[in-house]
Amino acid sequence: MYRVLVMEDEEDIQEILKNYLVAEGYDVVLAEDGVDGIMKFHKDRFDLVLLDIMMPKIDGFGACELIRQESDVPVIMLTALDEEEYQIRGFDLRADDYITKPFSAPVLMRKIAAVLRRAHREEEVQQIFYKKMRMDLAGYRVYVQQPEASEETGAPFVWTEVDLTQKEFELLHVLLINRGLVLTRQKLLNLVWGEDYFGEERIVDTHIKNLRKKLGQNYISTIRGVGYRIDKEN
Repeated sequence: MYRVLVMEDEEDIQEILKNYLVAEGYDVVLAEDGVDGIMKFHKDRFDLVLLDIMMPKIDGFGACELIRQESDVPVIMLTALDEEEYQIRGFDLRADDYITKPFSAPVLMRKIAAVLRRAHREEEVQQIFYKKMRMDLAGYRVYVQQPEASEETGAPFVWTEVDLTQKEFELLHVLLINRGLVLTRQKLLNLVWGEDYFGEERIVDTHIKNLRKKLGQNYISTIRGVGYRIDKEN
């Protein structure tokens, strides 16, 4: 289920947006002004932000700028300001769409769905998800889900970064994109260290051991006499 943060100070519009979004199957969090919205954005993970511009405390432009300092989450601006200069400013702040009031709620729902589809396709290219692990290829980072953070407590997912070396990251990446296949030590050496590497094959074993320890889960299977494998998910 996609999670949408709605920053809107008019209660009647809040209610309309919430009702339509919930009917479309979205999980909705409401914020009554820019400060409230940014605080809620920091506390949780959202798939899209629906953002009014004329809000008290922090306006929509300021809120979008703060969001873009730390996240590429899709942002749709929803506002009565229809002048070209405001639209240009919104897109310059990397808003994904700019919709003026009054708006058609059914059309807005389809625009939201289109933005989420596009963002999801781009995210799939940049990230690999496997069980309770997430690999950010663009940022060269790996995250694991906290074991106490979801099913047991009902709290939002919490991802903790794992400090990997460059070779550990590349080794994990090779194993993940070849899920279900057994890769020999020599194959891993060629793919990660390069075909001109002439050191000991046991360096692979050392890095696998370190990966298992750092990830806190034994995702990597040892195939005796052959090599290593990460199994496909069921």
